[in-house]
Amino acid sequence: MDLNKVRDRALGAYVGLAIGDALGATVEFMTASEIAATHGIHRELTGGGWLHLPPGQVTDDTQMALALGRALLSHPPPWSATRIADEFINWMHSHPPDIGQTVRRGLRRYLLTGAVEAPPSEADGGNGAAMRHLPCVLATLGEPDLLEITCLKQAHITHNHPFSDSGMLLLATLTRRGILDGDSATALHLAHEFVGTHPEFRFRPWPRRTTGYIVDTVQTVLDAVFNTDNFEDCVVTAVNRGGDADTIGALAGQLAGALYGASAIPLRWLRKLDPLVLRSVEQQARSLLALPSARM
Repeated sequence: MDLNKVRDRALGAYVGLAIGDALGATVEFMTASEIAATHGIHRELTGGGWLHLPPGQVTDDTQMALALGRALLSHPPPWSATRIADEFINWMHSHPPDIGQTVRRGLRRYLLTGAVEAPPSEADGGNGAAMRHLPCVLATLGEPDLLEITCLKQAHITHNHPFSDSGMLLLATLTRRGILDGDSATALHLAHEFVGTHPEFRFRPWPRRTTGYIVDTVQTVLDAVFNTDNFEDCVVTAVNRGGDADTIGALAGQLAGALYGASAIPLRWLRKLDPLVLRSVEQQARSLLALPSARM
């Protein structure tokens, strides 16, 4: 195993998450036809969108991932759900540009009751836990048995739904595999194995739904990842489908970054991404990979 390539792909996953988030935020909640009429093919970090963001700015997807990463770096495993929830609260109190309803409800519950696990709910099938899970992958790269435990611990603070859990764990598994070997054929095989036992996530043919429901998000992300062969085409394909385009773009960027590496991300996007965000994800990726539980 070439550890330099592993590090490049791990960094690519985190930077890719931020790039996809920033690109998709511009067209979030638009339909594909509205995007085409307004932007042609949307492929530049122009900002704007319903949040009126500056060019290269990210949303809650990247911000919550960074909050989770800070919690994981604050003490060794087994990681405390309370510490993770506290970092999420700090983020919520920082006046972020957006916060999902399920996330807000879960964090308010924690503030009021101290509960770090939301009760199971049919209303929690959104993608808000999946969008932020990447630090768990990096922190447990060398100890895969910790991956599921850590992912579910952070997820259940706000989302407790079987589809939310399984969709997130699929994305985590595919990201880890991509970082370790960069082989899209292996990742595709794992995705098909998963669909065999979770047919609700079947992504071929693509069902053409781009909502924030975790099943729709995972299907759209996987279709974009496995029908392209480079980072830029993957992320552009994903966000131009519209809908929950920031989260779909972020997760497509995460998986594409894990497969192709940071060195495959277009320089023009790196130059346009908010410099503070770029430094933060780069520094955090390196710090998470330096944890004993991440060492290969």
